[in-house]
Amino acid sequence: MNNQELNTALYEKLFAEQEKFKGWLLTQPPSEILNHAYEYVMREDIVLAMEYHDLTDEQAKALLASPSPLDEIFHDFENIEGDHMDVIRDCIESRANKNIEKQREELRSLPVYTFSATFAKEHGELETYRTSHRANVACKNAIEEAIFSHYRDNRFDGSCVNEVIDRFGMERVAFVLANTVQDKDWDGRISHDNKAWAKGVPVPNDYDAWGGRRTHEYVCTQAHPGLINLFVNRFRKEQELAAEKKPSVLQKLKEAKADLPRKSPGKVKEAEL
Repeated sequence: MNNQELNTALYEKLFAEQEKFKGWLLTQPPSEILNHAYEYVMREDIVLAMEYHDLTDEQAKALLASPSPLDEIFHDFENIEGDHMDVIRDCIESRANKNIEKQREELRSLPVYTFSATFAKEHGELETYRTSHRANVACKNAIEEAIFSHYRDNRFDGSCVNEVIDRFGMERVAFVLANTVQDKDWDGRISHDNKAWAKGVPVPNDYDAWGGRRTHEYVCTQAHPGLINLFVNRFRKEQELAAEKKPSVLQKLKEAKADLPRKSPGKVKEAEL
């Protein structure tokens, strides 16, 4: 037999061996079929690989001489902790990271609801209010966790501010921080500049039926006010940088006008005539 005939014969032998295994498997109870599910799938892949992969004459003859080459190949594969499991682990991590980014994008794009629960109820927007409220509470928790994990040896690592912004978006972080600072207006450990900034962010006068302030649920109460002040300082710098990068409405109009086709002098004269 030539090389092509040898490889075809080997493929047919592997295929027949798999069909025999499949026939036996179908006679087993469901629990036993499940126990062999991985083995069946991997054996299928081995047969498929042989369909598109040619061996040398010597290699093909060596496997043809075996009474059950598919079974031998599978057990060799089973004993290898290599690329297959690495690929699976990479796929798990990749899918998790994609889902994280998708969830974060949804969270960043979620509008901040700036009205009270009473207003939301009266205008049929209660679910929108609740969704935004939950995001506010989650943002507050993230700020506290960031402060806790980035304060060491009397030093605060402000890079954590960008992590929270990346997760929740600039608008929501500003809303939660402003709400926190407004709630602590009496606290001298927060600067006058930060208090003035906070008052410029509208926070609803939101009380529940028992007189409790709903916005208190997303006040950062578990972090030291001095560290909150440092967090706000860094956040405001990031806010200013973002504002500088964002073109103004006037700039956009100028750019749009510049892109308009200009009339030639001749055409202007014709139009004037």
